[in-house]
Amino acid sequence: MRTAVFPGSFDPFTIGHKDIAERALNMFDFLIIGVGFNINKPGNDAIVSDRVKTIASIFKDEKRITVEAYSGLTVDFAKRHGAGFIVRGLREVKDFEYERNLADTNAAISNIETVFLTARPEFGFISSSMVRELKSNGYDVSRFLPK
Repeated sequence: MRTAVFPGSFDPFTIGHKDIAERALNMFDFLIIGVGFNINKPGNDAIVSDRVKTIASIFKDEKRITVEAYSGLTVDFAKRHGAGFIVRGLREVKDFEYERNLADTNAAISNIETVFLTARPEFGFISSSMVRELKSNGYDVSRFLPK
């Protein structure tokens, strides 16, 4: 069985993230959405727990996706779950440069391959930070979030 991890902070989980997860299922038998968090930040557990619940509810009818919180290195999380792949979404060239360095590092310390999926044009401009900024300024961001 080909298992992949799709890691991120997902703050918030956007329609772009959902699209990447759904497209990854075309390549893998099982997908673990890993919600990463920093164990050194007080109160982070409750926030991450809410994100896990929210994302899990989005995929409640998809038996090939699970959602789990984790801390530490993504490759260690992937190894614990027997995943041979990490899925990362790319929106722009700037993302590729950063993500390639991570992929190269992960490959150097593990046998885990990173697979890049580029954002579809209609989602390429959507980022979690953009959604947070709009929301903090009173804008309705529901069109950028999964139903």
